[in-house]
Amino acid sequence: MPSFLAPFAESWLRSTLTDVTRYVIFAVGVWLVLWVVLAIPLASRKIRDSAPPARQLMIEFACSIRSIMIFSTVGLLTFGLFHAGLMPGPYIARSLGPVWFWTSLVLMIVAHDAWFYWTHRLIHDRRLFRAFHRRHHRSNNPSPFTAYSFDLGEAAINALFVPLWMMLVPTQWPVAGLFMLHQIVRNTLGHSGYELFPARRDGRPLLPWLTTVTHHDLHHAQAGWNYGLYFTWWDKMMGTENPDYLKRFAAAVRPSRLGSASHLRMRESAKRSSS
Repeated sequence: MPSFLAPFAESWLRSTLTDVTRYVIFAVGVWLVLWVVLAIPLASRKIRDSAPPARQLMIEFACSIRSIMIFSTVGLLTFGLFHAGLMPGPYIARSLGPVWFWTSLVLMIVAHDAWFYWTHRLIHDRRLFRAFHRRHHRSNNPSPFTAYSFDLGEAAINALFVPLWMMLVPTQWPVAGLFMLHQIVRNTLGHSGYELFPARRDGRPLLPWLTTVTHHDLHHAQAGWNYGLYFTWWDKMMGTENPDYLKRFAAAVRPSRLGSASHLRMRESAKRSSS
């Protein structure tokens, strides 16, 4: 290998290994804790009656590893610009002190949510869906392994956000690392199949601006709704929040009073049949 390529190969391998490690820890960890260790205590919080088949989990795992390799390949753009001295943002951010460190992390998460919402809606267009987003929606009943199970094009779209952000906004490298950690935590929990978010006494989300597990699970069940990743505000503003969302969330968090999610679906089916 030519000597000038060695730093790029090292960066690619390091990035891939780091992201694969994060994915494996959280995907396997969330699945093991929720679907095995706490399956009985959390049974009332399970959103769907059925579990994804083992074959689906294996395909999701393989596709997620492929996506991570694409993330690292696109990430070479950031490394190349930094290595060439054309991206001074990390140095500028370091000089701005700890307040900017945490502020830039919050802004990065908020900006990524906007990026995800609008690109997500874009690839739901019928002309793009099959090429860019079909793989992810093959997981109609998602699992923690679904987190990065993307088509090649969708993986590239998701990967582009970090280089674009790093080029435009002064951001330290540790902030980017924390952002990636936050992303995989929210992604694996959001596909976990168990409603883990706290609720008020009336069954509504305690933190209504955050997407819950039910919120994203409904997107996999009914793809024309709930495009948000971390926050609900874009769906609320654009009228794309599923009208049954709050009812489904309440059914998942208060089964003793409102009935389980499965019983709710059965009642709704019975009403439609009798009408």
